[in-house]
Amino acid sequence: MEPSLIRTEADEATYSQHVVIRMLLEEDLVTGNLAVTDLPGAWNELYEKYLGIRPSDYKNGVMQDVHWYSGAIGYFPTYALGNLYNAMMMESAKTAIPDLAQQIERGEFGGLLNWLRENVHRHGMRYRGPELIRNITGRDLNASSFVEYLKTKFLT
Repeated sequence: MEPSLIRTEADEATYSQHVVIRMLLEEDLVTGNLAVTDLPGAWNELYEKYLGIRPSDYKNGVMQDVHWYSGAIGYFPTYALGNLYNAMMMESAKTAIPDLAQQIERGEFGGLLNWLRENVHRHGMRYRGPELIRNITGRDLNASSFVEYLKTKFLT
């Protein structure tokens, strides 16, 4: 686990920090609290604050993604939300399929696929994310499952 300049190369523990940085900057851009000309400096400051690293150029900094300069604004938070949803769903799948980890180790994904078909896929667009995750897990969307996943992966 080590901070990186490039979001798509980030480890699972710091990936969401990349997303938060972009979200904060997008919010400031959209509300007018940050001028586009000040974006590179603000980017560098937040990378240093949240990741402890500072890009030396635009390529590894503010211009690393096509999103902003292609006009795609407002959906970066969904990348981090996907991590939260995934962790909660995997926790529920592991409860429903006690030997799921062993199945995956053997390269057997049928049990997980069947669980996903029953609990997620068959609903299509019937539910929005928050309602679907509540139906699957009995809990509202939160970070606790993802935090536990990270602790298990990186601290044990």
